[in-house]
Amino acid sequence: MATVLFINRTDLVRNSIIDGNVDTDKYIQFIKLAQEIHIQNYMGTKMYDALTAAMPNIDDPANARWKNLLDDYIVSMLIWFAQVDYIPFASYQIRNGGMFKHRSENADTVSKEEVDYLVEKARTNA
Repeated sequence: MATVLFINRTDLVRNSIIDGNVDTDKYIQFIKLAQEIHIQNYMGTKMYDALTAAMPNIDDPANARWKNLLDDYIVSMLIWFAQVDYIPFASYQIRNGGMFKHRSENADTVSKEEVDYLVEKARTNA
């Protein structure tokens, strides 16, 4: 069964440091990962499963309490936790020729300390 995501690409790109030009395939799995690990941990499995079940009809008035929980708390947390999980991997790709680190011609690469700082800052914000 496919995982129902609590946020979409637009939510993440508009509310994070992730640029709109980044291919969705590069980070979509980190939304799922953050949701299944961090959000489920904070909500508890029973509540997480209930919200997941309500997602297909989240705008139905019968699901108003789930919609409020999602909009007021979960979306913001998930945006930040998705960044926590994505940032350490953002520079790397694995292809047929091996593993590569992206280097731009007109930008400086960040240090491990800077990456760790961004991850910790995102975790705190979440």
